[in-house]
Amino acid sequence: MSYIFLLILFLPMKIISKLFRKKTGRNLVIQTAKIGDFINVTPLLAYLQKSDVLISRSVSMLAKHDETIETVFFIEQRKRNLWQKLSFACHIMNRYDNVYLLQPNNANLFFAAVCNASNKQFISTYARRWYHGIFYATAHGIVDHGKKTLSVTNYLHLADRSLSWQMSPKHATKPLFRPAVYPKILDKPGVIRIGISISAGNKAKTVPPVIWKRIVDCLAMLPCVFYVFGTPNEQSWMDDMTAAYGNFPHFVNMIGKVSLEDLPWAISRMDCYIASDSGNIYIADAVNVPVVMLFGPCCHYEQRPLGKTLLIGDDKNICSYVFETKYHFSQDREELFAVTDTSLKQIEQFIRELPQASVLLNVRDAQGS
Repeated sequence: MSYIFLLILFLPMKIISKLFRKKTGRNLVIQTAKIGDFINVTPLLAYLQKSDVLISRSVSMLAKHDETIETVFFIEQRKRNLWQKLSFACHIMNRYDNVYLLQPNNANLFFAAVCNASNKQFISTYARRWYHGIFYATAHGIVDHGKKTLSVTNYLHLADRSLSWQMSPKHATKPLFRPAVYPKILDKPGVIRIGISISAGNKAKTVPPVIWKRIVDCLAMLPCVFYVFGTPNEQSWMDDMTAAYGNFPHFVNMIGKVSLEDLPWAISRMDCYIASDSGNIYIADAVNVPVVMLFGPCCHYEQRPLGKTLLIGDDKNICSYVFETKYHFSQDREELFAVTDTSLKQIEQFIRELPQASVLLNVRDAQGS
């Protein structure tokens, strides 16, 4: 609640400075969550064409190559101490005509409320607290977001209530950034290239080794190569798989070998991507790679890939949401991410119908005959 006292402190300055505000035509988009959430904001950024953003430093390498973004502010710097908060509040107070608040936590609500923009649109979620009312009183429009309403569409509604997710596609970088050098093994010919993330930022959303073993086994008759993407600190999860089942012969370990800056291009080389609700699966969706999402406890009605997607899981396990994320569950991960025989058949059929798979299987059938 300290941000409420800061806002009250700023009210006299805010009122006086408003008398001197001039139109700037500038947009400010506030979304300070991680990779997947940033990807889901890009339809709004594309619709607005040019915006400044208040984001997390963790997505800086994506924002760096986004032509829809003009100026980047990192939340980690701006809320580091009282002086930084006050300085940033003064800096943005009269800078914008339009402010779009997509992640309404205390700090973000304060910065949005301080602005004297003529158009301020805020998301209101199921995680809203009673004392947030003073911040929302400064908004010109509010979009109510529920646990089963699609986040991407509601983000777009901040700019225009008639928009839907089909009208503005996602992007990871705009245009897609192509590194000068990348691992050539990503272009391995004559195989179905499947990218996977064996872990997630939230460990509770990490698919256990036994589930990966079942998925790999069900695809054993297909010419698949599995590319394992992740940050260096995710190697321990790969070690757990190796300890349990030995080295998988068709796994290519890319953990720690591809930076976030290069990751969208690397994932774009895949024919399919399989993962839980993690940042990489949204990057895959943004670069038009078909996706198999093991949704586990995460609500796919609220947030999911929107391109060619196969959802695997049990709705009875859903209990974690975008603005109310859980980190501990009553069930173990083996139960949350369990795949039935029917699910495995669906995954196999989904892979068989991929364009690259169809070509390779037709060639194989022709050679066999």
